[in-house]
Amino acid sequence: MLSIYLAGVPNEKDCTVDFEIEKGMAMTTHDLFIQGKWVPAQTGETFEVMNPAVTEPIAQVAKAGERDVDDAVRAARKAFDEGPWPKMLASQRASVLFRFANLIRENLEEIAQAESRNVGKPISDSRDEVGAGAYCFEYYAGAITKFFGETIPVSKQGFDYTIHVPCGVVAAIVPWNFPFAMACWKVAPALVTGNAVILKPASYTPLSALFLGRLAQEAGIPDGVLNIITGPGSTAGNALVAHPGVDKITFTGETATGCTIMKTAAEDIKRVSLELGGKSPNIVFADADVEHAARNSVMGVYGNCGQDCCARSRAFVEQSVYDEFVDAFIDQTRKTLIGDPMDDATQIGPMVSMHQRDTVRGYIELGQKEGATLAYGGEILTDGTYAKGSYIRPAVFTQATNAMRISQEEIFGPVLNVIPFTDEDEMIRQVNGTKYGLSGSLWTNDLSKALRVANQVRSGVLGVNSSSSVFIEAPFGGFKQSGIGRDLGMNSLLNFTEVKNVFIFLGDKK
Repeated sequence: MLSIYLAGVPNEKDCTVDFEIEKGMAMTTHDLFIQGKWVPAQTGETFEVMNPAVTEPIAQVAKAGERDVDDAVRAARKAFDEGPWPKMLASQRASVLFRFANLIRENLEEIAQAESRNVGKPISDSRDEVGAGAYCFEYYAGAITKFFGETIPVSKQGFDYTIHVPCGVVAAIVPWNFPFAMACWKVAPALVTGNAVILKPASYTPLSALFLGRLAQEAGIPDGVLNIITGPGSTAGNALVAHPGVDKITFTGETATGCTIMKTAAEDIKRVSLELGGKSPNIVFADADVEHAARNSVMGVYGNCGQDCCARSRAFVEQSVYDEFVDAFIDQTRKTLIGDPMDDATQIGPMVSMHQRDTVRGYIELGQKEGATLAYGGEILTDGTYAKGSYIRPAVFTQATNAMRISQEEIFGPVLNVIPFTDEDEMIRQVNGTKYGLSGSLWTNDLSKALRVANQVRSGVLGVNSSSSVFIEAPFGGFKQSGIGRDLGMNSLLNFTEVKNVFIFLGDKK
């Protein structure tokens, strides 16, 4: 699970109804949000958005084309070049974001229900993530007035200082696994630093992101400063990345797509930050509380049905406690409730689509062919509650090796490979032996060992005796092909600004 731990973030259930979502009635229709107005795609085309729990359409959404993208970029360009937003005091923009955060909380239940129906994630997770989205706006509203430049003693008589200025027009492209949370991660820091933003949610899951357009107007965001376009990455996404009016691209998604974005952005030297795939390790030493580690590792790989770039999908377990860990892990997995995402008790819902479910099932069959032992799960669920949805039982492979494709490739589903080790140095070599380096965990009661191993694991974030490593207040991003740049924390403000150096000559005019 993409666990984001916060203090004082409420899970409000009695909130203002301000967004129509499918509740077994007629489908809703959603337009594009450009220049402060809701407009259909210029071609009139729409696409269906599905509920993966029942594989039925719940909405029709405008399908943006190149002309719509151009309109959105022109609106953002005008808002940035001519509008008041980038010229406002940081404290003024902060006040708007504080209002934005309050509006998200007031509408928490409606956004959460839209998220669960659209993504298939358990409603309890959606409520947590919407609350985290509100906190994200609050955090950056408070952070911007603590985002400082510096004064520099240079080698000439004068005064030299730096300031952070906005990049300009930002294209924010977010994935389908955490669509609302990640939209907030990008929109909040981009807005508060004075940029104009074009948000493109994934075509699978656009509904909660569209809600940000409604709330932006109420919060007081000027027209054109936030625009939202919906449509396939192959058309709307590509047009946005290639548009000469875009200054900065921030993308979260699959590594191959990130590579394509970098190549396209190179044509006009757009600024790029990327948070991409992962194949994260979960390292368990014999001196750890093994049962505790096993219980607390389950949702570290199966949260959001394994559709998480941080999923700890490779467990490296010291040989002497290997069987103990596997038994405890499978026992806890059996107790984990798979079901209707709208049920408060559900811990794992369906996958986002039948296609994604079938892809994962294909990897499970591949793992068996590669020689790993399928110790638990892996079957497609089709009875009762599961009859119409894209459900699959979480899988556990034992006696896997790090060289197998199931250990090297990002499956993006609920599949764990448990790999035994005896030698620490060899284990670390294998842990680092993938093209990814995003997240991970290690479990030990030896502090010196924890520090030693943590320093050697090539990943951007790591949890010690915890499956958590993502916090609004701390930088998040990866090494190697897991990405470039950092979301979250004060570091994210650097993503959306340029450093300007100013020198004032104070010497003798002669």
